[in-house]
Amino acid sequence: MLRVSALLTLGGATGVLTGCDLFDGDEPDPAPDPLEPLAAEARELAAQHRAALAADPGLAGMLTPIAEAHEAHAAELAKLFGRPVSASSGSPSAGASAGGDRAATLTGLRQAEQRGRESAAKLCAGAPAERAALLGSIAAARATHVEALK
Repeated sequence: MLRVSALLTLGGATGVLTGCDLFDGDEPDPAPDPLEPLAAEARELAAQHRAALAADPGLAGMLTPIAEAHEAHAAELAKLFGRPVSASSGSPSAGASAGGDRAATLTGLRQAEQRGRESAAKLCAGAPAERAALLGSIAAARATHVEALK
């Protein structure tokens, strides 16, 4: 009888404790991956190229492959951390010239690509081996984009 009473008491105590979320098993969201900003940057660069292309369709041959490369990079990075990359934070500003000045548009895109190349190279230098190859190829692609936009 004492054993049954002790078990019922213990069972009742765990029932009360589970009501307090002590044993719920809810874990906090995992910390953001250090490469998430790079993936968001890739999406932003793609958006800038798409906006510039919309403003000047004559640049399609140059800008479409670059925008597609950035979209592919964002998708590959998202695969690493298993979550979708958040959409770009606002309107593309650095590459899309509303006035249609092609030289200014290309200069803005080139500067954005250069900043992107620098951030990818910096992350690559400190990345673990399993991520360095992807980051290195992203940095190299962005360096190539800088040259293609001249």
